[in-house]
Amino acid sequence: MNKRYFNIAGPCYPRKHYMIDAAERGGEEILNLIEKEHYFVIHSSRQSGKTTLLWEFTNYLNAHKKYYALYCSLEAVHEFNDPEKGIPEIVKTIKSCIEIQGLPDGFAKDADYSHTSGVLKSALTRYCRQLDKPLVIFFDEADCLSNGTLITFLRQLRDGFVSRGNIPFVHSIALAGMRNIRDYKAQVRPDSYTLGSSSPFNIVTKSITLPAFAHTDIKNLYFMHAIDTKQIFKPEAIEYIFEQTCGQPWLVNAIAREITEEILKNDYSISVTKEMAEAAIQNLILTRPTHFDSLLERLKEPRVRKVIEPLILGEESEARTSDDYLYVKDLGLIKGEKGEPTIPANPIYAEIIVRFLSEEPQESIELSLVNYTVPRYLKAGKMDMGFLLRDFQAFWRENSEIWINRYEEKIFQYAEAAPHLVLQAFLQRVMNGGGQITREMALGSKRADLCIVYDGQKYPIEIKILRNEKTITDGIVQTFEYMEKCGADEGWLVVFDRDTKKSWDEKIYIQPKNYNGKLITVVGA
Repeated sequence: MNKRYFNIAGPCYPRKHYMIDAAERGGEEILNLIEKEHYFVIHSSRQSGKTTLLWEFTNYLNAHKKYYALYCSLEAVHEFNDPEKGIPEIVKTIKSCIEIQGLPDGFAKDADYSHTSGVLKSALTRYCRQLDKPLVIFFDEADCLSNGTLITFLRQLRDGFVSRGNIPFVHSIALAGMRNIRDYKAQVRPDSYTLGSSSPFNIVTKSITLPAFAHTDIKNLYFMHAIDTKQIFKPEAIEYIFEQTCGQPWLVNAIAREITEEILKNDYSISVTKEMAEAAIQNLILTRPTHFDSLLERLKEPRVRKVIEPLILGEESEARTSDDYLYVKDLGLIKGEKGEPTIPANPIYAEIIVRFLSEEPQESIELSLVNYTVPRYLKAGKMDMGFLLRDFQAFWRENSEIWINRYEEKIFQYAEAAPHLVLQAFLQRVMNGGGQITREMALGSKRADLCIVYDGQKYPIEIKILRNEKTITDGIVQTFEYMEKCGADEGWLVVFDRDTKKSWDEKIYIQPKNYNGKLITVVGA
């Protein structure tokens, strides 16, 4: 029985798990910051390797005996908004971590917990004074602190930082979490509140983001498994996994685990293929593990909706420098470098976002349209898209008002995206078990693309909201471009008209168009 395995829960340990050396992901930079006595932030999305990295550096620094290094998670303190309760809990948490990790004792001895505004600084100062080596602390889950506790925590770190030249204090501190330091500010700066002139945030020298796995990282990770078991991940499987995950560490491990343990049942005599990777991804999407659930819960937040809803529609969103945009990026839901479009962080996240937001209509459609399945729409072995979309027109005409209201009132206020999401719910219901839907979304693209794939045939669909007289003409061009990308000779442009003054007879139509020698059917809804 192979002892090591692909880990999807908690930090990784070399003796137990296949893992990429976390120190290689920004290790030299972090060591340089520590050497220069800096305080800094390490942030990246959930389950991307932060805790593993912090433990690696804690063990590395302690092993080299130049520093005392302490790992301290603040997750258990998240419920204490009041600093009178929160700060003593932080001090007690640090004390417990010191004892468990075997650092010299004496921290917070005779601490005055009633002195909320100074007990943390005082305890750290006295402790550092007695140590024979500098102290480095890695605070994990630092962004879970809130309100007064967070402010008081950072103020005391700042007070110790600025007086280090004369009074002993912590040599270097890393604050780790999903969010960058600027979002700590947004978290505690309501309009009616001021932090004063001496901001507790200005001690941070640098914010470091953990990078996703590169293609070579995934290859090396899977090669470790091959060395142990002789089971090979074929190149096309690795390429597909990289394409679908964009290197998100949890996804890379979860797919490998699903294949090796669930699909192949630890039979290492069988090589891993692209088809197995496809099946593993579909299994994960359908079972929706807690990693997905924690991300999807964020979609309910108004500041996340302000970015994700325009992404679904292909419309402009918050400026890339806005706190909301950067917050959603830090959560790992989107990506987009300067000069590149903003898109979902990876195709798997794009799929689960749309499925989650269209879950309720899909369940409702499933109850009311039990006979609407792939065979109903097959004609000579091909999808009859005209028949399929006419059925959707009838469904939308009858139910659009209900669903728009429900999205406004119950489904996290995604009313503007309701037409797109209900159409995708309808198509997903038809396709379940009989085909696939691939989706492409990008902020500011003024388009939303999806492609039905059935029995090797591709059926590209462009979705647009009618804004003006150019919507359809621009949409035809965009549909043609998407058809070229998909390698299809026929495409469909679905245009939703939200004008309440128009009759349904005006909104519902099907118009075939010939564009550059290809058939594009415009479907009004």
